[in-house]
Amino acid sequence: MRTRTRLGLAAAVSCAALVTAVAVGRSGGGGVASSLIALPNGPYVALGDSYTAAPKVPGQSGKPAGCERSDHNYPALVARELGLKQGEFHDLSCSGATTADLSAAQSTDQGTNPAQLSAVSRATRLVTLGIGGNDIGFSSMITTCVQAGLGYQLENRFGGPPPDKAPCKARYVSDGTEDIAAKIEAAGGRLTGVLHDIERRAPEARVFVVGYPAILPAEGAAGCGRAMGLAPGDVSFLRQQEQQLNAMLRSRAHAAGASYIDTYTPSAGRDACAQRDVRWVEPLVPAALAAPVHPNERGERGMAQAVLRAVRASG
Repeated sequence: MRTRTRLGLAAAVSCAALVTAVAVGRSGGGGVASSLIALPNGPYVALGDSYTAAPKVPGQSGKPAGCERSDHNYPALVARELGLKQGEFHDLSCSGATTADLSAAQSTDQGTNPAQLSAVSRATRLVTLGIGGNDIGFSSMITTCVQAGLGYQLENRFGGPPPDKAPCKARYVSDGTEDIAAKIEAAGGRLTGVLHDIERRAPEARVFVVGYPAILPAEGAAGCGRAMGLAPGDVSFLRQQEQQLNAMLRSRAHAAGASYIDTYTPSAGRDACAQRDVRWVEPLVPAALAAPVHPNERGERGMAQAVLRAVRASG
């Protein structure tokens, strides 16, 4: 995909408008800063999986209900801050989505979500895309690691030989080869195809690939393991897999002429094992209204702040 020039885009951008701050309290060190943002003169389309849709975060809205899409997810907050009118914002994000669900209908327990790319057209001026975690099976990976962590906790509690501190990692790594790395690479190839498709459908759109926020901490693995049901070594293992996924998203976005939005850096220290009044991601047993191991409302606000910063910088 060629790198977009600003000439065509400049003609499609309206006058700057004052943005009202969104309070994020302690989630991100303040609100979305009030400033002048160039508004896209055309629709904004949000694509993505559950980290975009925000399951369980109030209020759940949109169709189908099985996508568990919140009207306080980061796309909705971005659309409000940009002052987009009804009909200028289309959120097709859906829980459980993979890159395949961007170009084909996705079945859920409560209805079918149309192919997400069907909302992208020549009129589209802004696209955000948060995808990839389900392509590599990250949710099932966490489930497997929690099951392995239970065995670790039992062995560690009742004595005996020192238990394996990374029992889950051993299941995914054999002879020094990580099966997950191959899945990340394959997902990267599919993402490149999606980004080319978006450019074909919406050649004047600004396109942003949104990375995943920090789920697990860089330090304090032992304590986090207890909160998340993970062995200490598997906390580090899973964190590394997420970082590799984000690195792929960044690389593929830049190679395709799109922009990458880093939500990992601003969420560092606000992971699922942080204190409940600062964390962006809920643990296995959520203390806030959010799905387990998914962003809460504070996290969605923080992600919206990162998106708005990037949109502001690119205008």
